[in-house]
Amino acid sequence: MKKLILVSLLSLACSSAVMAQNGPNPYKDCGIGAALFASTPWAAVTSNVIWDVGTTAVISATASPETCSGSEYATAVFINETYESLEQNFVQGEGQFIDTLSSIMSCDTDSSTALTQEVREMMIDQDNTDKTRLEKAENMYLNIMGTQAAKSCSTNV
Repeated sequence: MKKLILVSLLSLACSSAVMAQNGPNPYKDCGIGAALFASTPWAAVTSNVIWDVGTTAVISATASPETCSGSEYATAVFINETYESLEQNFVQGEGQFIDTLSSIMSCDTDSSTALTQEVREMMIDQDNTDKTRLEKAENMYLNIMGTQAAKSCSTNV
């Protein structure tokens, strides 16, 4: 068993070195690890390897490397890391977390205002009581990216 794990890790390391020349490093820039530990590369690598021996990270880096970085990725990470505060800002209709989110998404003032309104309306209509925190953050991301206002920000251009 130990040999299998060692061989898997060496294989992952080699493919990581090759992919680093051609795009994002799948173990630190992609997958579940990168989403959870964006600013801690060693934790992202560890998480990706422990989760599924890095398979998801490698697939995402190979099939769609653009999902491993950029403003959409930064938007998802920001929502995941600040979900509770961001949710509170949307309830209030303003706040520094909405301002930061709008900045990450490169929204102008009008788009940011429209985004806030659209997301607030969606939040009123949704019942998230039976969802985990991660599911709530994912729903918020999907809702935000699906708004008309987000389409006018440069994230989706």
